[in-house]
Amino acid sequence: MTDDNEKQGRWRTFFRWLLALIYFVAGIAHIRSPSGFLAITPDWVPFPEQVILFTGLAEIAGAIGLLIPPKVVPGLRYAAGIGLALYAFCVYPANINHAINNIAINGGTASWLYHGPRLAFQPVFIWWALIAGNIINWPFGKKRP
Repeated sequence: MTDDNEKQGRWRTFFRWLLALIYFVAGIAHIRSPSGFLAITPDWVPFPEQVILFTGLAEIAGAIGLLIPPKVVPGLRYAAGIGLALYAFCVYPANINHAINNIAINGGTASWLYHGPRLAFQPVFIWWALIAGNIINWPFGKKRP
């Protein structure tokens, strides 16, 4: 490996672990404190309590999947990346609902200084999961083997 490839590999590893940590913590939050997530869940979502529990479990499973080396379980990191990207896409309506309807959580509402960046960053989470799962390599060059 060249120095540039090694450096890129270290950064990719760091950001994969960071994403896994973010999703792991978020998953625990979904399970331990579902009330805020239930508040922003759109009315059209069936069985919201079960959906919130399932999303927490999915976040934890995806986080763990990103960390298990492909040599141990081939394809798991890839599947985790796709799963977390789909997860980030599917929860976007809850984030939109929270912003548009200015839903209060724990007695307080958030301004667009919170909602704007959160909504804008959601596609980055989708991209980040695809990078972490080694599904895509854009804009870094060819897909890694």
